[in-house]
Amino acid sequence: MPPTETYIPMLAGLGALVLLVAWLPMVLKELPLSLPICCVAAGMAAFGLFPSLGGGPHPMQQPVLTERLTELVVIVALTGAGLKLDRRLGWRSWMPTWQLLGITMPLSIAALALLAWGLLDLPPAPALLLAAALAPTDPVLASDIQVGPPRSGEEDDVRFSLTSEAGLNDGLAFPFVNLAIAFALYGTAPGGWTLGWLGIDVAWKLAAGVGVGVVMGRALGWLTFRMPNRAKLSRTGDGFVGLGITFLSYGATELLHGYGFLAVFVTALTLRDAERGHDYHERLHDFVEQTERLLMMLMLVLFGGALLDLLRPLDGAMVAFGLLALFVVRPLAGAIGLAGGRQPRHERALIGFFGIRGIGSFYYLAYAINHAESGGTDRLWAVVAFIVLVSITVHGTTVTPLMKLADRRRGPVSARRPAAVHHEG
Repeated sequence: MPPTETYIPMLAGLGALVLLVAWLPMVLKELPLSLPICCVAAGMAAFGLFPSLGGGPHPMQQPVLTERLTELVVIVALTGAGLKLDRRLGWRSWMPTWQLLGITMPLSIAALALLAWGLLDLPPAPALLLAAALAPTDPVLASDIQVGPPRSGEEDDVRFSLTSEAGLNDGLAFPFVNLAIAFALYGTAPGGWTLGWLGIDVAWKLAAGVGVGVVMGRALGWLTFRMPNRAKLSRTGDGFVGLGITFLSYGATELLHGYGFLAVFVTALTLRDAERGHDYHERLHDFVEQTERLLMMLMLVLFGGALLDLLRPLDGAMVAFGLLALFVVRPLAGAIGLAGGRQPRHERALIGFFGIRGIGSFYYLAYAINHAESGGTDRLWAVVAFIVLVSITVHGTTVTPLMKLADRRRGPVSARRPAAVHHEG
């Protein structure tokens, strides 16, 4: 079908998608289903029933577009995650997060890289890339198990740990992705590139991400809440300011060759800390969340349309790798990382189980392939697509009953609400 003839059907489909963004979460709230499951199914149906659309949008046919679209979804999700955290940043109060980042994530990367090398017979560079892409908990698809909106009181240890982990581990996965790119370009033998990786990809980019995030968050916090009343950004009441904050923080950090994912989350955290009880945080969060949901649905519909082509190279070894990654490596690494923590055993098990994989994994894979093209990328896409599909299906159908069970064991939400709330017009 010529492009002019596909425009109207695509416009109608986009309109239906926008309506579903508002309607489906309400309908699915009490069901053992999730919005991502419905989106993937809709994509499979749309591209399967209407071949005139041109077939599934395979990411390897549009690698740069794939990288940019997934990047956009992730940074919007990271802002939303940072804005809704009520708990102040601290060593003890954030201990589950530090355990997940400092122990669980490195263990996951090491175990997945060894599995990819041994089970899939991948060379070191793609094995490490696959491990780094699959290690982070996804900030986009994990929204169903994250904390509630600002000041909602829905911030138990399970939800808080998964939200804060998803906010920070996307940035911390980047050094390992860049190490895989260095392996592909220069080989695994240490050389001049090693110091460059340690100095730039580890030290500088992490420091720049945190530093720009803090500076940007404080500056925007002053502009939003501290300026003379007539000039405060909060007086506008405009939620789309959240997107401006996201793009400015990410762009400034990337221009300084830092990790923009890390900066966006830190910016949102710092902005929230500037005036924790202000009503405007809810306005910012709501707009960002709605934008994230729309972008997520669009991405997952495209993923559903490409799914059959993506899974074509899948074999038994890849299936075994995917199941081990989701249901053995992550839960075991989570149990080790959280060992000795103050959470009850069943909550530590939930945190380990709900290590959802999703759009962030697509981004890392597309980013690395665009920076170091190599053969066999169709196998990598097949493995990642399979893992994301299983994660969407299994985690999406179990999140509602398991989190309800955990909430009943923990007690009423009202007992977990913040003690004091400050409102300011």
